[in-house]
Parts: sequence; structure tokens; C-alpha cells
Amino acid sequence: MEVIYLLIILWYGGLFFQTFFLHRYAAHQTFTMSRTAEKITYILTWVFQGSNYLSAYGYGVMHRMHHAYADTEKDPHSPKYDENVLKMMWRTKNTYQDINRQRVTVEEKFTKNVPQWLAFDRMASSRISRLIWTALYILFFLQFATAWWQWLFLPVIILMAPIHGVIINWYAHIYGYVNFKVKDTSKNLLPFDFLMMGEAYHNNHHKHGGRANFGVRWHEFDPTYFIMRILNKVGVIKFVKN
Repeated sequence: MEVIYLLIILWYGGLFFQTFFLHRYAAHQTFTMSRTAEKITYILTWVFQGSNYLSAYGYGVMHRMHHAYADTEKDPHSPKYDENVLKMMWRTKNTYQDINRQRVTVEEKFTKNVPQWLAFDRMASSRISRLIWTALYILFFLQFATAWWQWLFLPVIILMAPIHGVIINWYAHIYGYVNFKVKDTSKNLLPFDFLMMGEAYHNNHHKHGGRANFGVRWHEFDPTYFIMRILNKVGVIKFVKN
């Protein structure tokens, strides 16, 4: 059971910091927080994402480009312009790395005020960091895996952030329902988002990109927004838009 517990902790922990920090803070700046809180959140993102750590800068800039160019040839990830999910993942990875390592020129509107902690990102994104996390996961499985099928979860843990991205960037542009007519194929993947911490309300988000709460209808509960309300109340963050 320890392997299952680890999977659940890293799934929801990594997903929370992806949607809370990388998405709603870095990309859309729906709230503010102190410099100290920001650096602590960087570290927690690294702890929970581990081997698949994503930079706030690389993610934030790329996600802004996704909104600006959704479902066009300039979109960093779109089922409309990629033949299959693996090609989309590969193109997304290359785009992210080019942005994060500043190998391409990006318009200022995509980079303005996106947080960046260069020294930490170099460490957390390094091959050494990813290999150390991977080795720690393997050691955990060696210690606690009690059946062969539990090892099938190891690649999921190692590649969890890309898997989260695929669920939304691929499947939430193909399956689901829409609340709003938009210029792209974004859909709400789940009517009650127990799996993706609010990210599955993708159509809602494409309609209201700057809104902290991704849920709109009565049944669309956004767990991340609920946590954000608590953090706002105790003064850890301050909403700009909610």
C-alpha cells in the first residue's frame, strides 16, 4: 500500500503546485504573494514534482502562448496540429526547453512579470536532480513494492507532470462538454473534477483565463480554488481576481 500512497501524494501534490503556482500564479497572476512565500513554493514544487519538475518561467510563458495561439500552428500543444499524443508531447517538451533555456526570442507580452529563479531552476531542472529523484523513487519501490504490478506505477511517477499535461492539453481538447463558445476546441473534461484539481474545467478556463476559480456551474467544484481561498484568508496569498 505504501506505493499507492506515494502515487496519490505525488499525483495530487504535484498537480496542486502545477495548477496553483505554475498556472494560476506564474502564467495568469490571479493572486500575489510575498517573495519569501514564492521561493518556498518553488521548493515545494520541486519536492512534489521531483524528477519531472517544471520551471515557473518556462511553463508560464508557454501557457500564455497556448492561450494566444490556441489550436493554431503556433500553439505549443494542440491535438489539431499533432498527429498523435506522443508527437504533441515531444513538441511541447522542445518548446518548453527552448523557452526555459532562452534559446528563442519571445514577445514581451508573454514574459512580462513571469517569475523566474534562475539559480534554483538550473539546479531543479538539471539532469543530476532528475536522476537523483528517479533513484529515490526506485529505492522506495525496492523497499515497499509487494507485487510486480506495482512497478507499473514507477514510470507514471517519473513522468507525472507530462502525464498531467497530456490529460488536459490533448484529451480536454477532444472529449467533454462546453459551457462557453470559444474560438478553440477546449472542453470541460469532467463535470466534477476529482482527478485534476480543477484543471479539467478547460473550456471554462479558456473563456475566463484570468479567473482564479475554474469552476462555473454548481457542480463544478474546483479543489485548488477552495485551498486558495483558505490561503487568501490567512494572508499567504492575496487574490487579484477570483
